[in-house]
Amino acid sequence: MRVAVVGHVEWVEFARVETMPRSGGIVHAWEWWAQAGGGGAVAALQLARLADEAILFTALGRDELGRTAEKELREGGVHVHASRSSDSQRRAICHVDEHGERTITVLGDKLRPRGDDGELPWEELDRVDAAYFVSGDTAALRQARRAPVLVATARELGTLKRSGVELDALVGSGEDEGERFQSGDLDPPPRLVVTTSGALGGWAQPGGPFQAAPPPGPVEDAYGCGDCFAAGLTFALGRRLAGADALGFAARCGAAALTGRGVHAAHVEP
Repeated sequence: MRVAVVGHVEWVEFARVETMPRSGGIVHAWEWWAQAGGGGAVAALQLARLADEAILFTALGRDELGRTAEKELREGGVHVHASRSSDSQRRAICHVDEHGERTITVLGDKLRPRGDDGELPWEELDRVDAAYFVSGDTAALRQARRAPVLVATARELGTLKRSGVELDALVGSGEDEGERFQSGDLDPPPRLVVTTSGALGGWAQPGGPFQAAPPPGPVEDAYGCGDCFAAGLTFALGRRLAGADALGFAARCGAAALTGRGVHAAHVEP
């Protein structure tokens, strides 16, 4: 299989702490590291573990962090197609508490890929099995629709509304106010709408409730679980799985992200 992601990249600095910082307080990290992350990177890395080929259409800063992020993604098996922005690479700070819950502070605006960017070989989307849209302008979303299966995050609802693009699936977290979706928000409506609720599972329309999968090992952190779920759903739909089979596979991918350090995740057998 050949799967594509259209979305942004962040350089993420992780800090593992006993408790989250409170107003006016100081916390000490007992472990810290940095990785290329953000929704586009996480999904592309997950798909690189699942598919024969994973392609990422993105925008990166011209600075050292942008170059380092690209190098790390390529080493992770992702084919990176990136335009270069004059802005600095977007960064993020992620605190991870003793229970594995993550709290993120982002520094800078998303560097979104543009559909009219001649640096990006959008024609490659004619040869993929599925694509996942994480972020970009309306033209980038229309380019992504060249894929036979298109999944998108509800995080970019404004772009989805303006585009008029029909989605095969829309995925959002019921626990994140920025990803709430209501019937009638999009015209035409998505063929499948999935709302996730962490350990409670989630709800699909059509399909109804579905269960979360148990983590395949000890919990490390919750970073990237949502995008790994969506990437798994994109892969499953690209393989022509449907209903409970597609959602079950996506749930396993989300659970596997709980057991990985930062952007890493446990292997899930396709």
